[in-house]
Amino acid sequence: MNESKYERGGASPQSNGFRDTPLGPLPEDWQVVRLGEIFDIKQGKSLSPKHRSGVNPQPFLRTANVYWGKIDLSHLDKMDFTVDEMRELSLKRGDLLVCEGGEIGRTAIWDGQIQICFYQNHIHRLRTTNENVHPPFYMYWMQAAYGLLGLYGGTGNKTTIPNLSQSRLKSFLLPLPPLPEQRAIARVLTAIQRAIEATEQVIAATRELKKSLMRHLFTYGPVPVGARFPVGAQRAVPQQETEIGSIPAHWQVVRLGSLLEEGILLIRNGFPQGEHNISGQGVPHLRPFNINNDGCIDLAQIKYISPPCDASPYWLQKGDVIFNNTNSEELVGKTAYFSLDGRYVLSNHMTFIRVLNLIKVDAYWLARHLHWLWMQDVFRGLCRRHVNQASVSLERLKGVAIPLPPLSEQRAIAEMLRAVDEKIQAEENRKAALQSLFRSMLHHLMTGKVRVWAQRRCAPTMEA
Repeated sequence: MNESKYERGGASPQSNGFRDTPLGPLPEDWQVVRLGEIFDIKQGKSLSPKHRSGVNPQPFLRTANVYWGKIDLSHLDKMDFTVDEMRELSLKRGDLLVCEGGEIGRTAIWDGQIQICFYQNHIHRLRTTNENVHPPFYMYWMQAAYGLLGLYGGTGNKTTIPNLSQSRLKSFLLPLPPLPEQRAIARVLTAIQRAIEATEQVIAATRELKKSLMRHLFTYGPVPVGARFPVGAQRAVPQQETEIGSIPAHWQVVRLGSLLEEGILLIRNGFPQGEHNISGQGVPHLRPFNINNDGCIDLAQIKYISPPCDASPYWLQKGDVIFNNTNSEELVGKTAYFSLDGRYVLSNHMTFIRVLNLIKVDAYWLARHLHWLWMQDVFRGLCRRHVNQASVSLERLKGVAIPLPPLSEQRAIAEMLRAVDEKIQAEENRKAALQSLFRSMLHHLMTGKVRVWAQRRCAPTMEA
């Protein structure tokens, strides 16, 4: 390959083994080239009503199928392709796919997931024309360039619908490390990505286990699955049909309002506050987005307010059950168990339920059962619909019927679900750590701050 005019650059006076380039300081043995010098670029076929119905429907990729570093084939569309179009637009293993619209620049690699597949015109297909190019390296480079390095930010056409033209894509400057290093870099990043994907699979499987476990526990109680219907014997857990479905015969059905009247529960809404800050001044004011779909407190987005007085009845206590009373229709009713250290208060879109009589109700069990009702769309049926949101009033919440097992069974159910919740949280923490590692390695590997070589099978080392 001819030397690119962008390969040459002066040595950086403050670096060892680095030189200044249009992409910033890079190792001296890395070249800088234009994308069009090392890839052939072709856009796919335009989708139209005419092409929807034809004699030769074939699967094709849209931008919705292309994510950073992966292809999603869960929803694969079809349109008509002629024989010539099939010859020109058929994907081959190792092709890079770059989104022309939507999230501009999003890049994944085609790995032959299905035997025959094509692509539409909002995707650029990049096929290497140089034997010194390893496509997976450039899939990761695009992610680093857009997400971490601030490159190519102004490359979308300034039209009503922003897009990335083929001519602009061809002009992108890219690093060209030695081929063995390209492969080693891609191998390191792929290993981390696979670890993330494996963790995601564990999380998904554990969530499915939790769902099945909740269905079993809230229907039959804390008994082994096989004990429900022992062979040749009467049911080990006699059932009764109630207004809330089938439950063990020795369980009661009560309403939250009756537990309130008996002094077993305290139920109170939070308070509105329009003056928030995100700088940590004051105390955290929990809002609907602070309960996630697993029924756990999520502080990724937290706002702060001036604290109420010490005697305020709105301070949360450990063991409180937090109910999301106002949200979009499908999210009203998410419920979490509060166990955080420190002082917190709630917005008026949240309700706390405090267990006052601990020999009657286990708070963790109550939190998980209310969240189970949310998962079953119970609150969606109870809520009042407003403009762009829905709500469950205190009165309607008091009318919610729940089963009430003996306290020993509540605690047994709570401990089983707590163990699964802790497993999910541990895996979520592992995923977050791996994602942080990926971002760090992506940045350092793509800028040459960490060098890896094909013959090294150990962890990457930092060079001076």
